[in-house]
This record gives sequence, structure tokens and C-alpha cells, in this order.
Amino acid sequence: MMEQALQDKIINTIKLKFEDQVLHTETLYDFLTITLRADKVIGIIRYLYDHPDMKFQYLTTLCGVHYPELQQIAIMYQLHNLYNNMRLRLKIYLPESNPTVPTLTTVFQAANWMERETYDFYGVLFEGHPNLKRILNVDEMIIFPMRKEYPLEDQIRQDKNDSMFGR
Repeated sequence: MMEQALQDKIINTIKLKFEDQVLHTETLYDFLTITLRADKVIGIIRYLYDHPDMKFQYLTTLCGVHYPELQQIAIMYQLHNLYNNMRLRLKIYLPESNPTVPTLTTVFQAANWMERETYDFYGVLFEGHPNLKRILNVDEMIIFPMRKEYPLEDQIRQDKNDSMFGR
């Protein structure tokens, strides 16, 4: 459980150098979440990596979330300080029509496959990525299947038997 004083220290450390980049802070399920402007997110993560008190030097998760009602795609970065066992979630929002953000592979090599998966399923372009191509879906696929604009299944299929699925 992260105490409030520690959360405040993390927030203040970010605000000290990037005040105009912080949009919102909240703690959900004892997980500090900071929503940032997208334009300097990589610089902020690099700052938290290098900062002698923060040391967020482990990337736990990088993934996308589609918010069709906002016409935006969120990118969520979860970082971990293994020295003090602190976790931090950073979120940015990108326009659905052109979801583009610089690559995090310049800070964490482990971001490589996470960014490829986010590209593959949500269509987010990570500028400067060393090999941004599909990782799980076929190369010929023209859609990004985790976007909520696509139906979960074909409603007019004749070959499916709903009784096989408990329906």
C-alpha cells in the first residue's frame, strides 16, 4: 500500500519539471494514476527513470484502451520502482483518427513487443519504433480488431450453432 506522502512526492517530482503536462491525478485500488498530455510522455518517463529518488526503471505494462465515445485511444504505461516497491500508472490520450506517439524503446527495450501489440490491435503508431509491424495478427489484416468500432461476431453467420455456446 503506497502511503499518501509517497504519492504526493511522486506527483510533486513530476510537476516540478513538467507542471503543464499533468492533467489529472487519482488513486484507484491503491494504484497512483497520473494522466498526462501526450507530447512529452517519453521525456517524463525518462525523467522518472533517471531521477535519483524515483528510479522507475522497470516497465511492467504498456497497452491501449479504445474510448469510442471520446473518439480517443488511451495509452497506459505502468512503471515500477523495484528499489522501493513503488508502482505508477501514466496515461495519455490520443485522437482516434491519428493515434501517434514517440516510441518508448529509447528508454525500455522491453517496450518493443508491447508497442507492436498495441499497434497490431489499436493502430497506434509509435514514431521511431525499430520494427513496428503486426505481431499477432496476419500482415494482410486491414483493421485493428480491439477497437470497439468492430462487432464482436458476424450476426448473419449461418454456420454457427448457438447451443454449442450455452445460448
